[in-house]
Amino acid sequence: MKTLFDLFLSFLKIGFFSFGGTTMIPVINDEVLVHGWMTADEVMDIVAVAEMTPGSLGINCATFVGLRTAGILGALSASLAVMMPSLTLCMLAAHFIMKLKGNQIMEHAMMGVRPVSMGMLLAVAVTLSQSTFAMTGLNGGLVIQWNLVLIAVICGFLLFKVKLSIPKTILVAAILGIFIG
Repeated sequence: MKTLFDLFLSFLKIGFFSFGGTTMIPVINDEVLVHGWMTADEVMDIVAVAEMTPGSLGINCATFVGLRTAGILGALSASLAVMMPSLTLCMLAAHFIMKLKGNQIMEHAMMGVRPVSMGMLLAVAVTLSQSTFAMTGLNGGLVIQWNLVLIAVICGFLLFKVKLSIPKTILVAAILGIFIG
């Protein structure tokens, strides 16, 4: 029981004092080594596996460390703890947004947030498109990789018009990538 509590406290601290992603690695490393749950090599192996698996690095590391240290209950304890700061902030924000629903100031603020959010999403899409679909040519100019654009258009069509599931669309993209990528 003490190990579960120690896992919870350690990963709660990691959740509160790191900013997600790779910033968590040194904190996770320190916590795991201080408690003697793993060696430095094992922690790096856990981080490598956590990077390869889908999901957040922090949650994946917490799950793997907890599982290795105290089994299923350890994985649950560590994962819940690392998510607790984000969950708490989201629940507080949702509470206040619901409490202020109908408030004119809040409504005007949210009307401003929507276009800003769309602009940010568009900026990410443009940036990712540039790095995905364009490459630097021999003369230093950008060259559009039309084969990758074609794959994206086909996958977009399959997702939005045919309503193909995401895993199946990823499989189609992989197959198309092998043949025309």
